[in-house]
Amino acid sequence: MATKKVSFALGRIALLKKTFQFLPVALGKSRALNSSSVSSSSSQPLTQSQGRYMVTLIPGDGVGPELCHSVKRIFSAASAPVDWDEIPISDMMYGSRYTLDDVVESMKKTGVGLKGALTTPSSISSQDHLSLNQKMKTEMDLFANVVHCRSIPGFQTRHTDIDMIIIREQTEGEYTSLEHESVPGVVEMIKIITRKKSERIAKFAFDYATRHKRQKVTAVHKANIMKQGDGLFLKTCEEVSKLYPKIKFEGMIVDNTCMQLVAKPHQFDVMVLPNLYGSIVDNVGAALVGGAGVVPGKSLGSNFAIFEPGARHTYAQMAGRNVANPTAMILAGVDMLDHMNLGFYAKMIKDALEKTISEGKTNQYLPKDSINVTITVERGNFALFSSAFTCKYLTMDMGGSTSTTDFVQAVIRHMYEV
Repeated sequence: MATKKVSFALGRIALLKKTFQFLPVALGKSRALNSSSVSSSSSQPLTQSQGRYMVTLIPGDGVGPELCHSVKRIFSAASAPVDWDEIPISDMMYGSRYTLDDVVESMKKTGVGLKGALTTPSSISSQDHLSLNQKMKTEMDLFANVVHCRSIPGFQTRHTDIDMIIIREQTEGEYTSLEHESVPGVVEMIKIITRKKSERIAKFAFDYATRHKRQKVTAVHKANIMKQGDGLFLKTCEEVSKLYPKIKFEGMIVDNTCMQLVAKPHQFDVMVLPNLYGSIVDNVGAALVGGAGVVPGKSLGSNFAIFEPGARHTYAQMAGRNVANPTAMILAGVDMLDHMNLGFYAKMIKDALEKTISEGKTNQYLPKDSINVTITVERGNFALFSSAFTCKYLTMDMGGSTSTTDFVQAVIRHMYEV
């Protein structure tokens, strides 16, 4: 029986190798998004050489480098035509030879990036008040942060069938870090809200809703208290909504929004928010579907697109322990492949990831007389080996005990199953 399983698996591998050999590579241009279209091509092509594409890789801090390595392994196993221009910048890496200028220069060539979470220091010098994260968004005008909070098939949480989009304006608001101590013991902070950027993010949200066949956009605000700043944001969203009569529109105060998310999350479809509220609601949304480890995100501008985990946690206390959940980073990579018109690889990886999660059990021993075949695929090298375990993996944050490495290996194995 075991011999038949091995023979079948080898036949499957041979078929897949032929598929990859003759698979046409998308020759489209970069699909970095702008305020008026969520899927229109940019004028800037992806860096391509011999049918392969170069992507800027920013490993980040904490578990970021481990998770980026996981994506690289899976892409390699899938034969995805992607190469990496890796730039390890960080606010925590003092004396590093890499700077934000290196990232911008690389992104000008590639148009697309994959990024781990970056630590924002609690103390920034007065001469350098913006964090590296915020500088990156500002320098490349990555004005729209999009986080997709979706229930993962087969993974049980308190709520099921959640599917909502959180769109955050991320170049102004409180994150401009304009603050000063006017007199000793008194700090003033300036919150910037402009009609131009409010209109841009509102149009982006309604365009997204239209193109993805969404039914409703909710503008989240605190205009009852911040009548001018948030009032301008809400009024602008209301004005833009009139251009999209087929999309329902509502405004909702941010504190009520958080309560409604916990109590009745299914009422939300697309949400558009100023910067700070977006950061808060991103995390609430992530918690509803399984936590920071399972939610992908992306930061989009007119010329660039960076894909990253949706809830930006570095999980620094677990760095180097091989226990972090790579799901969010893998899904960010899947979204990146779709963005690059490499949907074949995106679907293969996503299907394998969801199958790995839906198995929904931690490691269990097989009976002594049974053999479980695991397929290892690394850079075109195919090998078979017998395992004493079933490949049913969940990481620690999902209620399991498996390692990051074994989780990734299970995803790779599932890519080559019938």
